[in-house]
Amino acid sequence: MTSSEASTQRIPPFVSLGSARSASPVPAVSTAKQPKKVDSKAVTARVSRETKKGSLEAMDESSPIARELAHENRRRERLAGRSLPKPSATRTFTVSNQKGGVGKTTTTVNIAAALASAGLQVLVIDIDPQGNASTALGIDHHADVDSIYDVLINDLPLADVVAPCPDIGNLICAPATIHLAGAEIELVSLVAREQRLRRAIDVYAKFRATEGLPRLDYIFIDCPPSLGLLTVNAFCAASEVLIPIQCEYYALEGLSQLLKNIEMIQKHLNADLEVSTILLTMYDGRTNLAAQVAAEVREHFPNEVLAAVVPRSVRISEAPSYQQTVMTYDPSSSGALSYLEAASEIAER
Repeated sequence: MTSSEASTQRIPPFVSLGSARSASPVPAVSTAKQPKKVDSKAVTARVSRETKKGSLEAMDESSPIARELAHENRRRERLAGRSLPKPSATRTFTVSNQKGGVGKTTTTVNIAAALASAGLQVLVIDIDPQGNASTALGIDHHADVDSIYDVLINDLPLADVVAPCPDIGNLICAPATIHLAGAEIELVSLVAREQRLRRAIDVYAKFRATEGLPRLDYIFIDCPPSLGLLTVNAFCAASEVLIPIQCEYYALEGLSQLLKNIEMIQKHLNADLEVSTILLTMYDGRTNLAAQVAAEVREHFPNEVLAAVVPRSVRISEAPSYQQTVMTYDPSSSGALSYLEAASEIAER
């Protein structure tokens, strides 16, 4: 055997060097006890089986993650198949906040979806030129579609505009298009410019009664983040205001200004309007700031703030990209459960 052959010959495990040089691969005898190899995967699997078998209660006591999972399971069991009462008359909400990015559209579509899933008749009116509520409900809102713009400017009946949500029965939507961006200017010269949406809703209610359609239980109007004529039309058409508040300091500043504007609407245009519901959104329980903002809002509005709090949730953010609400995208997520709880509170008030 050449030296190159000897160097390339594979040496079996536990074979002495002298044996490797010889032709017979006889295992070397060693008096030292070899350490036993431990299969970490087998140990992990065994521990997992034991945990699932008899330690769930102990985990609930000791693990924050397990406690959170157990809490969400109890929420699901409590909300599953829950029926909500029908209101005695149609309740019309304006979902508004002058600060952008606080969850107005997300709150509108998800609470509407939760109520409709419980068998109630719900209409969403999108008067935000961005049309995000229309997107979330899977409604076409390109420039060629008849929209709420045609209702406000061209007196088109609301019945010719509304479209059913493809994922949820009992839920219909009047979409918004980019034409709404110029509606603020066009409304200035029109007669009774602040009451046009209210009259359109009244005519649509009579149309449904004439056609034998069920009465609407809830109407939600999604507003742009400003106090222009579109938002004023929404305030004049509604009897209740739902204010989503992000759990951050800037949201408190926007809330005080919004309340002043609502008082002005109540005084001059719609005396029946009231702030009935405040929902805390984007709540991060890991921060002291979120808890402080929530406590301050509850202190000033003890009767209006819902007990349900909407957390920051990736699922809520992902749902619109699939043209869905979180109620259909991931109904078991913490965000969906929070909106179900909020809808239940609103219905039972």
